[in-house]
Amino acid sequence: MGRALLGAARMSNAPVEPPDPPQTLEDAPMTADYEDRSAPPDASTGNLVHFNPWRDFNDAAPTADVFGDEPDPEQITQFMEVVFGYCDGLIPVRSFIDKGQGIDGRPHNIWIEAEAGVAGKMATFATWASREGAAVYVIPGTVAAVGHAKATEILQMQAVVVDIDSGDIAAKRAHLERHLGPPTMVVESGGVTAEGQRKAHVWWKLTEPAEGSDIARVTRLRGDIAAKVGGDMHFRSAHQPIRVAGSVYYKNNLKTQVRIVELNAGLERDVGEFIEAVADMPPAPGISQAPDFATPDKPRVDDVLVTPVREGGQDDWSRFEGASAAIGHFIRMVHEGRMSKDEGWQAICGYNAAMLRPQWPVERLKRESERLWAIHVENHGPPLIRLDSAAPVPNELPSFTLGALLDDQSPMPADIIAPRVLTPGGLLVLGGAPKVGKSDLLISWLVHMAAGQPFLGFTPPRPLRIFYLQAEIQYHYLRERMQQVTLPARLLIAARDNLVATPKLKMLLDTEGSVRVAQAIRHAFPGDPVDIICIDPIRNLFDGGPDGGGENDNAAMMFFLKDRVEVLRDHISHDCGVILVHHTKKLSKQQVKDDPFLALSGASALRGFYTTGLILHRPDEDNPQRKLEIELRNGPALTAKLIDKVRGEWVEINAINERLVRAEVGAKHDAERDRKGEAIVHILMNEALTGRMYTMTLFAESFENTSGLSGQTSIRDRLNVLTTKGVIKFVKGDAASALGLPTDRSKYGYLCTEFMELAIGDEVVDPDTGEVRLARIPVLPSHYKCPQTGALLPVENPAVWVYPEGFEG
Repeated sequence: MGRALLGAARMSNAPVEPPDPPQTLEDAPMTADYEDRSAPPDASTGNLVHFNPWRDFNDAAPTADVFGDEPDPEQITQFMEVVFGYCDGLIPVRSFIDKGQGIDGRPHNIWIEAEAGVAGKMATFATWASREGAAVYVIPGTVAAVGHAKATEILQMQAVVVDIDSGDIAAKRAHLERHLGPPTMVVESGGVTAEGQRKAHVWWKLTEPAEGSDIARVTRLRGDIAAKVGGDMHFRSAHQPIRVAGSVYYKNNLKTQVRIVELNAGLERDVGEFIEAVADMPPAPGISQAPDFATPDKPRVDDVLVTPVREGGQDDWSRFEGASAAIGHFIRMVHEGRMSKDEGWQAICGYNAAMLRPQWPVERLKRESERLWAIHVENHGPPLIRLDSAAPVPNELPSFTLGALLDDQSPMPADIIAPRVLTPGGLLVLGGAPKVGKSDLLISWLVHMAAGQPFLGFTPPRPLRIFYLQAEIQYHYLRERMQQVTLPARLLIAARDNLVATPKLKMLLDTEGSVRVAQAIRHAFPGDPVDIICIDPIRNLFDGGPDGGGENDNAAMMFFLKDRVEVLRDHISHDCGVILVHHTKKLSKQQVKDDPFLALSGASALRGFYTTGLILHRPDEDNPQRKLEIELRNGPALTAKLIDKVRGEWVEINAINERLVRAEVGAKHDAERDRKGEAIVHILMNEALTGRMYTMTLFAESFENTSGLSGQTSIRDRLNVLTTKGVIKFVKGDAASALGLPTDRSKYGYLCTEFMELAIGDEVVDPDTGEVRLARIPVLPSHYKCPQTGALLPVENPAVWVYPEGFEG
């Protein structure tokens, strides 16, 4: 039986000594697993170790090991199906003594035919190896003849594997599954990391075996996956062996089974689609793919930039290492300001075209460049980007004669927002103090413009496409504010897709920020160009240029307006309008009244640059009304607007109703009159609770110069106003007699207020509090003063208190 097995497994009985270790990886066709670098690495054709079937397959019962595991034929069968199920040829198999056991042994190499009985033969070999204290490995590919096991001799490979042997194994497995999908098989190799996690081999079975040039694609794929999760990079080589699931792991006095912990036997991947998925997968957190060219065995970057590199590991470094090194070099040049971003990208593309054989697709090159740029900025801080010439300069300076200007009768360009508030290519600045309501006003305004509806007299020609670049309100509070906008449903529906807003941004509107914003605008409006770009506020996005000036620096402000805002607009559309939102500084009421636009924060260059200025301020801090000052450069002056928020919507208040002379003094007099009216009503109600009611004359005489009231004439004037407004009515005639009041011959009778109660002589006990008090009866009016004629008229329904139209209680 032993000889039959030997013949099937292509083993030799000839005892030989193992050769010296090879000098290169290619000379070591069956190297040890990464964990076992100290094991003898080679067993070439004709150098097979002696295998004695009578010693290794005797009939004596083995000594039972109660502390260890035995090989599992079922798991070996599952492993062989995933790794070799579709393959033809010979499978290179190897066993050797794991280190740390205190015993010595030579490696044993066999080649097993990939056929129907391969799993049984592998199980028999694993059982023998287990009794010898030896580990079992295979090269996960097939070869043509016994003794062949070099990388160039692999004929077929049908599975992709990554060996995760360090770090957070669970997190790396989760990262792989999140980006590449579930694996076909996961094997715990038996080793344990310093953190106590079990090392793992993750396998993906391919829909068909890779052959010829596809072998290089598969091995490159294995290396790329390992690089992105911190796995064993030795699997870039096609002849790297790996432990067999179901065999036994011996190392450092630990004996355990190499076991399958996850199996999705029917899951297979197309190699082309899988390569794309791996290319799109970002590195796992904490993994850097920047190659280390500082080590002695790595070439200098200067050499990389001028040395062609071919796929399949044919050169001293891979295409991935070469591309990463070149990209990293040019990224450093751009980051340090020695190249512009355009020049850096052109250099990267040039390296790709000249040195990579075949070259990478542009999409992959761009993804890798953006990823490495983000890592470099995170590690080294914001870049010092060299500024290219921003605004395009025309070849000829345009100039026109007076006659040409007088004779040009062509129609004027249509306003973006009429009348001349925002013109094509214009710049509008909206300023206001913090908490004055400018953001709320702006949002309502933009919604109206996006719906094509007028707002406070500002009219769009049609629904406008608006990009709202805001840097103050975080996403959840932005959506809350948008949902709280009190506007008609039809208007919100019309504006749904025309207004695009960003959440709070943590960026500057520098060169890189401008590019990002331009990309976002084009993505938001891929068809027709945007009509308005709104930036809110300037302060949070301000970039003062190479000198780093602030908002109060005229040169820095001009740089921001010309080289940032105008350049962004010109890259999107020369005719779109720009709205900038800005804070105001503290000025006295008189200064704001004299020239409100001096209140804009920062340099005076801003006022000289914009085409329209709007200032929102509150003339009286005790009054909710705001005033919107307007300054136009491209049209006739517009009168300031007095606005307020009524029932959730901004409305314009008729300026005719605004007090112009001694407004503050007049407002104080208004408040004093209101106070006196409230005091009169309060006194009447309290007096009724003590059993006393008054006519107009009697009340004026009784409370002259008391409770903050003035003389009799002033009190009678307030009473006349209150009775005309319906706040006070009357009880007269039979109604007064029914209350037990003395007969009165005055014109109006007794004064009565809403909810008035009159105390009568009988005492009652409150059942809830036990308080003893006079009994009360409600006082209902019988007459009221007509607000139009002043005549005394009977009340139709005394139980319902009615105020005359136009007055409120």
